[in-house]
This record gives sequence, structure tokens and C-alpha cells, in this order.
Amino acid sequence: MTLIRLILTILLPPLGVFLTVGIGGHFWLNILLTILGYIPGIVHGVWVIAKRS
Repeated sequence: MTLIRLILTILLPPLGVFLTVGIGGHFWLNILLTILGYIPGIVHGVWVIAKRS
């Protein structure tokens, strides 16, 4: 399941974070980071998934 989340995070960072932590602070932060720049959204998404696994 973690591999699927990582792939989804690379394609659409907020989706991977949502599947990991739901709608909360990390999700909204990831949306903001993705809007500001795609790469920061990916980095944050991978960090959230790695931290929760």
C-alpha cells in the first residue's frame, strides 16, 4: 500500500497525503506547497508518508 501512496504522491501530491493522514493540517499544507511549486509538494508528501509508515 505504501508503494501505491508514493506513486500517487509523485503524480498528485495532495492525494497521497490525503490517503495517508486524511483532511488535516498536513493535507492543507501540502495543497499550499503544491500550488507554490510542484516539487515542494512532492517532497512534503513523501516525508509525510515516510513518517507515518
